[in-house]
Amino acid sequence: MKIYTLHTKQNLPITLEQAWAFLSDPKNLKTITPDYMGFKTLSGDDRPMFPGQIIQYIVTPVLGIPMKWVTEITHVVDKHYFVDEQRFGPYALWHHKHFLKEIPGGVEMEDIVDYKVPMGFIGQLVHPFLVKPKLKEIFDYRHKKLIELFGEYKAQ
Repeated sequence: MKIYTLHTKQNLPITLEQAWAFLSDPKNLKTITPDYMGFKTLSGDDRPMFPGQIIQYIVTPVLGIPMKWVTEITHVVDKHYFVDEQRFGPYALWHHKHFLKEIPGGVEMEDIVDYKVPMGFIGQLVHPFLVKPKLKEIFDYRHKKLIELFGEYKAQ
């Protein structure tokens, strides 16, 4: 069983409170997801984030085929981190940690995603040219969208 990790960091020129308010609101996930993904929340985004929260989405990650994705928010430490885990969806495993840390002039946002592709050996074969580049593209879009929304961080 091969488990892959995606690790990204981004600095934003906003306060910790602003970053937390935006990133911990499930309604904002659509804003930072590429339009072609057809992202739509079905339920679970009607309250502030809490441990045990179940959020259901529809996404179209490949060939425009709609797929249901169900995540559970398993851990929340206010203004520090939260964890979402896939309960049902396109991955055999999806464990996504979101960390926030104050830095001079802004906040550092760090994402660590541990994931396993489905279909065993076949999934591992397609990972380098299908899954990994698609995830990189999604997180690159998120990076650009956050700059568009909050501006470019300038080191202090």
